[in-house]
Amino acid sequence: MLLMIVRFPAFAIQNKIIKDDMGFNFILSSPPQRIISLAPNITEILFALDLDERVVGVTRYCDFPEEAINKEKIGGMIDPNIEKIKSLNPDLVVAFRGNSLRILKRLREINVPVFVLEMGTNIESVFQIIEKIGAVTSKKDTSERLIKSLKERYVNITTVLQDVHYKPKVFISLHGKGLWTCGKESFLNDLISKAKGINIAGEIKRRWILYNREELIHANPEIIIILSKSQKEYNQTRRWIKKESYLESTRSVANDKIYFLDQNITTRPGPRIIDALECLARILHPHCFQEE
Repeated sequence: MLLMIVRFPAFAIQNKIIKDDMGFNFILSSPPQRIISLAPNITEILFALDLDERVVGVTRYCDFPEEAINKEKIGGMIDPNIEKIKSLNPDLVVAFRGNSLRILKRLREINVPVFVLEMGTNIESVFQIIEKIGAVTSKKDTSERLIKSLKERYVNITTVLQDVHYKPKVFISLHGKGLWTCGKESFLNDLISKAKGINIAGEIKRRWILYNREELIHANPEIIIILSKSQKEYNQTRRWIKKESYLESTRSVANDKIYFLDQNITTRPGPRIIDALECLARILHPHCFQEE
């Protein structure tokens, strides 16, 4: 009887199967060398993990860090160009559940390796996202160091706020026409809570809400936070809020408690979310940071 011995390539033994947040298996045989990001926060994490030289494509919204602007653009988050993605010959496309499911399915059909992440609804989920990206890019040690440093800052902020008992009522004003804000299922709701504030729309079980003026007057927030991409955009929204006569009697407008918060760092669940938490905490409880 002839015994046949099949020899596999050495790297095959090291194959690692990692399950993404849609339940699909990603087979990692070697560190990815050509990575495409389908969301700004994913791009920020990839750069924070020192993978900038391996990133070959990003969305048109990926503008941080500055080096990301010069990367090849593959379209938007819901309308990426499949042919463009394929032409870049990626060995890893990092996506998120907010991307078009039709696009993600098509990429898999043409054998483009896709790894999909759930963005989560709280600050702790950022650490999980970083951990998963570290795993699928073979940057486990780097991701662990990044997570450790972010958790240390997170703990420092929560320690500063530990003796805070009074939580001001907050209205977050999102970019766009009307009184758009965030509900219980949004990432921002957790951010307000962790900064020791109360989201006036926090009991509504939705992610985004178009608030009406009667609700806002009744809730009577003490502080309005305007999420804007720039001071110019913030000033425009602030002027609009100040000139609305029906808001004059609210505590936030009457006491001129209207503040700017950078939209990008606040709405992207990535490394800069701790910056957003600190900025918001300083707005809500400035007395806690006076001794620094």
